[in-house]
Amino acid sequence: MKSKNSLQSDSLRLLICRHAKSSWQDASLGDFDRPLNKRGERDAPEMGRRLARRGLRPDLIVTSSAVRALATALHYARQLDIPPEQVRRNRAQYSASVPELIELIRTVDPDVSTLMLVGHNPESTGLANVLGGLRIDNIPTCGIVGLAFPQRTWAEIETGTGTLLFFDYPKKQE
Repeated sequence: MKSKNSLQSDSLRLLICRHAKSSWQDASLGDFDRPLNKRGERDAPEMGRRLARRGLRPDLIVTSSAVRALATALHYARQLDIPPEQVRRNRAQYSASVPELIELIRTVDPDVSTLMLVGHNPESTGLANVLGGLRIDNIPTCGIVGLAFPQRTWAEIETGTGTLLFFDYPKKQE
């Protein structure tokens, strides 16, 4: 399952993604059940295309099972030609803390060289900052932080060891 991605091909790569913009239109829906709004439906495929242009194709996508996060992950998968079996829903991600997300990452199969996590804020921003030693104030909706790690397996990932590959979001000019 090792990918042939062009960026840092000898290292592990983690793509930390905040879900696309969600709708608040239906007040009867709980937070977990909010869908993407029109902007989110536009931005998620565009960000998937940007990943494709970078030559990044995750071996595995692990997503919160909240409606807006899952929809975002499925847009990315379609743009990157990733089969549905490589998109795993994880209900625990919806309310996971940064330490819990790090533990989740450490359980990923060593055959996965590029992992995408699709989740929520403030945890996505916190995770990027802790793992990459970064100082990002906020990952905007549908934003993606790419990190590379020198470790050989996900089980060995440590805080502060990630190197920033890119930080992209829909309103950023390419």
